[in-house]
Amino acid sequence: MKIVSIAISRKKGTRKTVVDSACLVQGHGLEGDAHAGPWHRQVSFLAAESIEKAKQKGLQVDFGDFAENIATLGIDWLRLPVGTRLTLGQDALVEISQIGKTCHRRCAIYYQAGDCIMPREGVFARVLQGGTIQAGDAIEIVSLPAAAEAS
Repeated sequence: MKIVSIAISRKKGTRKTVVDSACLVQGHGLEGDAHAGPWHRQVSFLAAESIEKAKQKGLQVDFGDFAENIATLGIDWLRLPVGTRLTLGQDALVEISQIGKTCHRRCAIYYQAGDCIMPREGVFARVLQGGTIQAGDAIEIVSLPAAAEAS
């Protein structure tokens, strides 16, 4: 399980720009990203496999086009429950806070890409411990919430 892309944007509702590395700030999100702040969706994740499926359906999309902060390889995000904690790279620690989201209106991403998979397949997290991350960094599941561990 690893990070394959990191992307940020200065404005909400737009495609994000891929960067080589970024700083996750505790209690805030990715430094310089419009979605960062003191709320429950500080950073967003999307599986690279989901982006590839969208490409196979004919959409001309790439990393950052669905406004995801971090694209990953080898993680089935929809199988991880809210409360799951994961490490990113050497120092960062995040906790899944929301799976999917409700879109109240079609955003620029929908019109540019022809579809938006973030509402169905995106996962959001709070940053519990900050750190610098870069493409290629490992992701590890540290803990599942107590209810998930019991089942």
